[in-house]
Amino acid sequence: MPPIPGSGLAKGLAVTLRTMTKKTVTEQYPEHQPELPPRTRGVIGLFEENCTVCMLCARECPDWCIYIDSHKETVPPAAPGGRERSRNVLDRFAIDFALCMYCGICIEVCPFDALFWSPEFEYAETDIHELTHERDKLREWMWTVPAPPALDPAAEEPKELAAARKTAEKLAATSAVAEADTKGEES
Repeated sequence: MPPIPGSGLAKGLAVTLRTMTKKTVTEQYPEHQPELPPRTRGVIGLFEENCTVCMLCARECPDWCIYIDSHKETVPPAAPGGRERSRNVLDRFAIDFALCMYCGICIEVCPFDALFWSPEFEYAETDIHELTHERDKLREWMWTVPAPPALDPAAEEPKELAAARKTAEKLAATSAVAEADTKGEES
């Protein structure tokens, strides 16, 4: 049986009338910022002071989108008669977000906590070549990284903190004993 002429138009108008009466779910993005979950993967922020130029992030990146350049500097000896040491100095740290697939491997393998997820998501560019962000821009995003969640009050104290506390208590006790001895000798 052939379709009735104008039945498609009637169906379309019925859908339009049905949706006109419902409440909209569209959010007006620029005026109303979305509420993002705490662990949102936006961009990668660089905490440059922690970077030792170990190159683990660049080596482990499956997309090869991290570019690092460095040079070695000689550091004077810490004590007289010691030997000079060399250390890597970061010259360039860039991430090409046109290639990045936001897997987070670079953040996971960084042993010095130099890379973090920032919830910043407004970094669109009109030219694809401008999506390679240098360390200055990556450092700016570091300030948008949320603080880590608070520890559970019922959680067990980490071994490192317990050991540091015991050492501090021993040092305080020995200094108190030494102080009492010096006061006893003075009188």
